[in-house]
Amino acid sequence: LRQDIRELGSVNVDSIEEYKNLKQRYEFMCEQRLDLENTSSKLRKIIAEITENMREQFKEKFKIINENFGQTFKELFGGGEAKVVLQDEGNILECGIDIIAQPPGKKLQSMALLSGGERAFTAIALLFAILKMNPAPFCVLDEIEAALDDVNVNRYAEFLKKFAKGTQFLVITHRKGTMEAADTVYGVTMEEKGISKLLSMKLK
Repeated sequence: LRQDIRELGSVNVDSIEEYKNLKQRYEFMCEQRLDLENTSSKLRKIIAEITENMREQFKEKFKIINENFGQTFKELFGGGEAKVVLQDEGNILECGIDIIAQPPGKKLQSMALLSGGERAFTAIALLFAILKMNPAPFCVLDEIEAALDDVNVNRYAEFLKKFAKGTQFLVITHRKGTMEAADTVYGVTMEEKGISKLLSMKLK
């Protein structure tokens, strides 16, 4: 027996206390892991709910914009039809959007196949469709009608005047038709080389 005890070697008198400490540490880590798993599960559920809510809101607003787009397009072009189409309805929050337009007398086609002026006018129609859904108190337009012919500039200007009842527009333009529709015109001229002069004129 003595021989067996000697073979055991020295005894660590602190081993029992170390065991208790390690056991407590292990139990604490297990609790932490369980808390993390529960928190992760709750977060995934919240993210899923938020994502679904985003999908529903996006579909609702997209439908309104689509309806507004068709209306503004017809009013600006004097006819025709237009719509926006999701490229992947199964992934509406990340997919792209196609703009399909049919100016009067033409077939329905992608916006990429329209002329430069038609593309510009279609983009203007979409801009106003979005503003119609969610009107802004102030909006800056920087030569968005530059590619339009004179007839369409006048249509754009008349349409802009209607929207100006609820939104204040600051329009940067060099087109006469747009200037004529403004309440106040500000211009910059250079009477002397290197010296700019600001002019203003109230039209209404």
